[in-house]
Amino acid sequence: MHTPFQPSEQVWATLEAMNEASHRGQPFFFILDFELQEGVFVLEPLQHHDGSLFFAFPTAKTPDPIGLKGKLTLTPSPEAPERYAERFDIIHQGLMRGDSFLTNLTIRTPIETEASLADIYLSSEATYRVLLPGRFVSFSPECFVKLQGDELATHPMKGTIDARILDAAEKLRADYKEGCEHHTIVDLMRNDLSRVAEGVHVRRFKYLTELHTSSGPLLQMSSEVVGSVDRSEGLRLGNLILQLLPAGSISGAPKERTVALIQEAEGRPRGFYTGVCGYFDGASLDSAVLIRFVEEDASGAHFYRSGGGITINSVAEDEYRECLQKIYIPQ
Repeated sequence: MHTPFQPSEQVWATLEAMNEASHRGQPFFFILDFELQEGVFVLEPLQHHDGSLFFAFPTAKTPDPIGLKGKLTLTPSPEAPERYAERFDIIHQGLMRGDSFLTNLTIRTPIETEASLADIYLSSEATYRVLLPGRFVSFSPECFVKLQGDELATHPMKGTIDARILDAAEKLRADYKEGCEHHTIVDLMRNDLSRVAEGVHVRRFKYLTELHTSSGPLLQMSSEVVGSVDRSEGLRLGNLILQLLPAGSISGAPKERTVALIQEAEGRPRGFYTGVCGYFDGASLDSAVLIRFVEEDASGAHFYRSGGGITINSVAEDEYRECLQKIYIPQ
């Protein structure tokens, strides 16, 4: 087991259920939180839908929840730049010591909105949407891994720029700091996939996609890493997924020391935010990283989780601004 976290008994049970169902070729949906303390497993989610979980993936979707679809507004109350700078300094000192080469630092921002989690789910546009009623909604653009046949692929995303900036694509590709982040994540994901697959290589490097947000269009930089999985003795997806956690794009490298830095700087568990989820249709898997994320606490208050990669060349003010720029509903 390569993960820096010790899974809870519930997560071990979730992983074993994933193993058994995938070995039988039975469809399921799963969610695993960042710290591997909580797991959700739903067998045959399309046939036996009970309203406890909603998702919309490219490969499948559940019936929609009851809610209102329309343009939404969010009013964030972000932490002070000085508080963010304190968190940033913890990370940057770790980078200077050589504890990490890249660390993903995130913040939890209270938001005021008239919308419910179901409203946000229905109104958002994203490749991967997930709603766990009373807990969170995620509208993520980021694939974790895909398994089709024996090919396992991942598409790490690092690097964002306002698409309205003159020559935005060229500036993003040429940005030294963003380039360092992207190279590090691609190397990390190539190493991660090599634990469970053969012939791992980068098939596409630094390709750009455009995201449409309520704050304007963004360009996002991604790469594609692929390898081959031996399925001759059956598939055990719980074991496979565990070897890849936490996702490199939302932790950093090397993982164990980087996670320790994250916990010190952030000061609270991430929970389901930056965890992973996925749908297995009985033969193929599509999964996502839980980013672009609104959570609801026991009192009904809402919080938006956002963050970005920190390298030794990062500047606190720029990273703070990026965290706030990511507080949006893609519509």
